[in-house]
Parts: sequence; structure tokens; C-alpha cells
Amino acid sequence: MRRLELKGPRFEIARADALYPSSLLDAREAPERLYVMGSADALKPGLAVVGARNATPYGKSCARRFAGIAASKGVNIISGGARGCDSEAHRAALGAKSCTVVFVGGGIDNYYPAAHGRLFQEIIDNGGALVSEYPWDEPPLPYMFRARNRLIAALARAVLIVEAGLPSGTFTTADEALGMGREVLAVPGSIASPLSRGSNQLLYQGATPVVDDETFEAVLFDTFGALRQESDSLIASYDGDALLQAVLAAPLSMEELYEMSVKHYGEKDARAQLAEVIAEGESRHLIARQPDGCWGPVVRDDFT
Repeated sequence: MRRLELKGPRFEIARADALYPSSLLDAREAPERLYVMGSADALKPGLAVVGARNATPYGKSCARRFAGIAASKGVNIISGGARGCDSEAHRAALGAKSCTVVFVGGGIDNYYPAAHGRLFQEIIDNGGALVSEYPWDEPPLPYMFRARNRLIAALARAVLIVEAGLPSGTFTTADEALGMGREVLAVPGSIASPLSRGSNQLLYQGATPVVDDETFEAVLFDTFGALRQESDSLIASYDGDALLQAVLAAPLSMEELYEMSVKHYGEKDARAQLAEVIAEGESRHLIARQPDGCWGPVVRDDFT
């Protein structure tokens, strides 16, 4: 099939450049250079959603469902642009008007599959990006797709496995994530389905099970902290909010902040209110998540 010629801003980002995502340095043999089409700002940590190319209707549905939930809360969706679960995850992010990043095998001008040209162009047009470690016109070869899985895992804070057989490229993404200390989530599948053997094996090995919307949202909160609330409502005055002032005073763990939120807002509203406080503080560059997972005041030199 003839490839659609993609149009959009192009960047070549060397490993020493400020735009190079620091999380990619965790990957084995971190690329010396990235080739990016779209928005360089899209290269931020998020949730990787990956699964089988020849996905079942169940797998596609789960990819759409959980990628859509995460995207609706402002979480960047990362995947490989393949048929099946990957493309469903990207489309769910676009539907939620959220950012999504595609790591392609081969060069961006020779993207695969060729049939996804319109999807990739829509991602570029809506603030997302296509990324490769290979020059623009490099033809895609089989080994490149497995190699790019380490980059999907590296950019993500957590990896959600929707469907995976054994062996499979999807399962290797989980292995890469575990090797870098990333959170690995998996959707349970039928024990009779070959496409669920990998994801069920991950659950047996200790991956976090995603069994419904509520447990998934709880994992998102624990992993990402600040989540956009669907109502987009804000607390009346953040400057005087006790939670924000506490974080500005000294770094606090999510557990400590949640306990404070319960005291201030009650158990019913604590989680949502805490998410709003963190989201606003982070958007105003007042607070940021620290390497140890705590939230603390931003060092202004980080934003020069």
C-alpha cells in the first residue's frame, strides 16, 4: 500500500540536547539521536498501552477503554502504532483530545504499517509525535520493532499489557519495563486464549491486575499523582490551600498528602481534591514529583 506523505515539524534531538527525554537514558543502549515528527513537547512520561497486533475484539475494547480513561485525565499515551491494540490506544487518546506518542520501527518516512498514514498524520496534527532512533528514510526491518519496545517502556512510567501471546513483542516490552523498574499492569484474559497467555503469565509473576475502571483509576493516581478531573473544576484559592503550602514547605509522599487531604476534605472527596491541588501546583510550576516519588517545591533552575 502506498504511504501517505506525512507533514509536520521535524526535529533531530541529540542525546546531549535539553529536549532529549531523560527517561530514555534508562533504556539499554539509549539512542544517540532521536528523529521526531510533530511536537517535541509530546516526549514526556506517560502510560504505555501495548498489545497484540492480531487482537481479539476483547483486546481492542480493553485498549480503547483504558487508554481513553488515562487520556481523559491528561496522561500521555505511548505505543507503537501497530495494528490491533496499539492503534486502538492511539485513537482513544485522540478521542480524549490528549497527547499520544508513536515509536515507529524504521525511519519515520518509511513508517509501518503503511495503512496507518491518516492515523499518524492526525496524531501529528493534534500535538502528538512520531519518534524513531533511525534516520528518516531508513526502511523498517523486523529487528527494529523489537528494539523500539525498550524505548516505549523507557518513556513510560507504567506499561499496560492488554493482550500478549507467548512469545510476543508485547511481552518483550513488559520485560524491558521490569528491567527499568517501571510499573507493569496487565489485563486478565481467558486461560483458553493464546493471546492472553503472556498477560496472564505476567499476572502470575506479580504484575498489577487491571480488573475494572475503579482499580485502574486508583493505579493511575498512585503512579502519576496529578490527574486532570473530568469536570476541570478547581479549588477556589490555591495560594492559601493547606496541602499546597505543605508541599511548598517540604517534600511529602503521596501517602502523607492523602492523609492530610482526608483530614481537610473528608474521605469521600480526599482523592479528587488532592489530585486537583497537585495538578494546579504542577501546572503553575510550583511543585513537581521528585525522583523518590515525593512531591516537593520546584527548583526554579529547572525551568530556565
